[in-house]
Amino acid sequence: MNEEKLRLEDITNLDFTTVIWIAAPIMFTFVFTEFLIGRKKNKALYDGKDFLASLSIGIGNLILNGFLKLGMFTVFLFFFNLAPFKIPHTWWSYVLCLVVLDFFRYWAHRIAHEQRFWWSTHVVHHSSEYYNLSVSFRLSWTQNLKIVFFLPVILMGFHPLVFFIVHQIEVLYQFWIHTELIRKLPAPIEYIFTTPSHHRVHHSVNEKYIDKNYGSTFIIWDRMFGTFEPESEPSKYGITKPVNSFNPVYLVFHEWIEVGKDLWRSKSLKEAWHILFGSPVEKHKADMVIAGVGSLEQKPAEEVKKDEEKVIDETEV
Repeated sequence: MNEEKLRLEDITNLDFTTVIWIAAPIMFTFVFTEFLIGRKKNKALYDGKDFLASLSIGIGNLILNGFLKLGMFTVFLFFFNLAPFKIPHTWWSYVLCLVVLDFFRYWAHRIAHEQRFWWSTHVVHHSSEYYNLSVSFRLSWTQNLKIVFFLPVILMGFHPLVFFIVHQIEVLYQFWIHTELIRKLPAPIEYIFTTPSHHRVHHSVNEKYIDKNYGSTFIIWDRMFGTFEPESEPSKYGITKPVNSFNPVYLVFHEWIEVGKDLWRSKSLKEAWHILFGSPVEKHKADMVIAGVGSLEQKPAEEVKKDEEKVIDETEV
């Protein structure tokens, strides 16, 4: 394999946000189209304050990534040069990197739901009680901490340019699966790829849906590792402990604040460790019970039945 060594000046002209900026006009066109279709069908797909919160968080994330660009490049360059061998920069290296990176994204995503520290870097993405294309803009300003999960991909010898392009493809793929308008797709697609149906399950706080369907591009990882759940009932969106705010700064940092308060009150290292790496779902359910409002808001059985009949009657595409 090629023993190529890179210097910082060799990759500083790369920009891992360029693809997003190019795609932005197309994404906003689809958001506007979804909004118009929702109004025509009398579906409450969007809320003005909720949309502005999503947009503000997305713009803030892009600006922050611009400032962190040099630091990210430095880290990736260091580990790329540590790699014992280099994978040639060819067409198949992109395909291979897509599969490998998606595997690591599955585990990074799963851990971000199972441990409060990592949940704090991800919770903002689930905070909306609506499910529409603009929810894909809600990417945390602290999500770059999860770089540690992707360093093994660089150590495998993938060229940083390959990694950055594939990573952006993965991020862009997430956009179209955040919609209520696309129901179930043909079975082969539903079996291999993450679809809107799969991802609606992931964003739901329905008891049977919690912590399911982590796959980014491929749903096969969930099938392999026991976290797959098919869509079988209408979803209630949001998080188990609602935020009740549209302030983008608070939406990004509210869980960090809660973790900090709990750490301040902790009485031992063992308790502090549990606070940082225990289950956020169990903690928030306990908080809701203490607050006297139960763990989750349940719909009346008659309403659930009507919703289920509505889902069944909708046209599949």
